[in-house]
Amino acid sequence: MKARRQAVILDLVDKEPLQSQELLRRRLHQHGFEATQATISRDIKQLGLVKRSGDGAYQRPGVEAADPETALAALERAAAEFLRRVERMQQLVVIRTGVGQAQAMAIALDRSQLPEVVGTIAGDDTILVIARGARAAAALVKRLKDYSAE
Repeated sequence: MKARRQAVILDLVDKEPLQSQELLRRRLHQHGFEATQATISRDIKQLGLVKRSGDGAYQRPGVEAADPETALAALERAAAEFLRRVERMQQLVVIRTGVGQAQAMAIALDRSQLPEVVGTIAGDDTILVIARGARAAAALVKRLKDYSAE
């Protein structure tokens, strides 16, 4: 239920400007989810949603990260908050996050445009990263572990 609710939250913030938790609660209700303010607050934190500078609406992390420095800072924050485990197998890296957090972390990875990364595939709590080779994968694992509290 939580994962479905969080997926709906991500869909809602992608489609319309939602500036308050109350407005988000009403939209969730329209989609069949009853949630308290405390639950919505936890969801926002777990999903890493941030407020846009222009209109104060919620958005996924890293959306405004146009320059590489900002994108890298967003990746550092995402790894520190969402990364649970990271493993490497040749040029493949598997990243485990909390439930509903893989999408936000994969977006941060994609936007950071790391030289080690060819691409990502994200599920609900798992990300598959294809690296440029075994050395690049090892460097990515080290980088992510350095960013996280692991």
